Amino acid sequence: MRTSNPALKPDVFDREAARVAAGLQQSGTYVPPAADVVSPWPPPGAPPRPVVGYAAMTTGGVATACGVLLALLLVGGVFGWMQVEPLPDGTRIEFPGWLFLPLIAALGVAILTVFKPAWARITGPVYAIIEGVVLGAISHLYELRWDGIVLQAVGLTIGVFAVMLFIYSTRIIRVTNRLRVGIIAATGAVLLVYMVNLVLNLFGADLPFIHDGGAFSILFSLVVVGIAAFNLLLDFDFVEQGVARQAPKYMEWYGAFGLLITLVWLYLELLRLLGNLRR
Repeated sequence: MRTSNPALKPDVFDREAARVAAGLQQSGTYVPPAADVVSPWPPPGAPPRPVVGYAAMTTGGVATACGVLLALLLVGGVFGWMQVEPLPDGTRIEFPGWLFLPLIAALGVAILTVFKPAWARITGPVYAIIEGVVLGAISHLYELRWDGIVLQAVGLTIGVFAVMLFIYSTRIIRVTNRLRVGIIAATGAVLLVYMVNLVLNLFGADLPFIHDGGAFSILFSLVVVGIAAFNLLLDFDFVEQGVARQAPKYMEWYGAFGLLITLVWLYLELLRLLGNLRR
C-alpha cells in the first residue's frame, strides 16, 4: 500500500514499531502487552491486535503536532513576507534568487525526514519554518500583484481541507486500492509536467498553459487543485493506518509532516489558480 506523498507510506509504521520494540527489548525496558488486551483500532478486515508495550500513536497526537507545525509555518511565513520588495507596476511575478537557498534546504530536510522518521519531531518543525519562509515570500509576490489573493487562497485551503476531512470521516468516498492508484498516477503526471517546465525554465522558456491565464491554464490549475485535494484523502488514510498499526508515539510528528507537505502544495496550487483567474 502506497500513497502519492513520498513521506506517507504505511509500511513505515510496521518497520518503526518493530525497531522500537527491538530497542526496548535490548535495553531490558520493554513491557510485553497482556495477552487479553487488544487494540481498539485494528486494520480494516483484520482481527484485533494485542496492545504494544510502548506509547503508541494517536489521532489526537497527530492533530496537535500538525497544529504546532502550522504555527511554525506561519512564523516562517511572516519572515519570508518581510523579505520581498514591492514590484514595479506591470511586471510579471519573478521569484527572488535568494528563494532557491531555503527551497533546497527544505527539500533536504524533507528527504532526511523520509529516511529518518524518528527524527520527525525535530526535522518536522525545521521544515515548517524553512518552508514558511518560502511560502511567505511567494505569497507576498502574489499579494503585490493582486490585492487580497493570499487571504482568498488561505480561506480556500482551509475550506478544502475541512470538506475532504468530512468526506473521509463519513466515508462518502472510501480510499480503495483503485482510488489510491488513480491518485498516485495523476500526481505523478503533474510532477512530470512541472519537471518539464523546470527544465524549460533553465533555457529561458516555459509551458504557456501553466502561467498564461488562458482557459486551458485555468482548467489545468483546477485539475491540479483537485488532485492535491484528493491527496488529503490518502493522508487521512495514512494517519488512520498508523493508529491502527500502533505506530510509536513519535510517528505522530511524521504523520503531521506528511499532511503539511500536502497542505503546502494545495495552497500553492490555489494561489496559482486564483492568479490565473485574475489575469
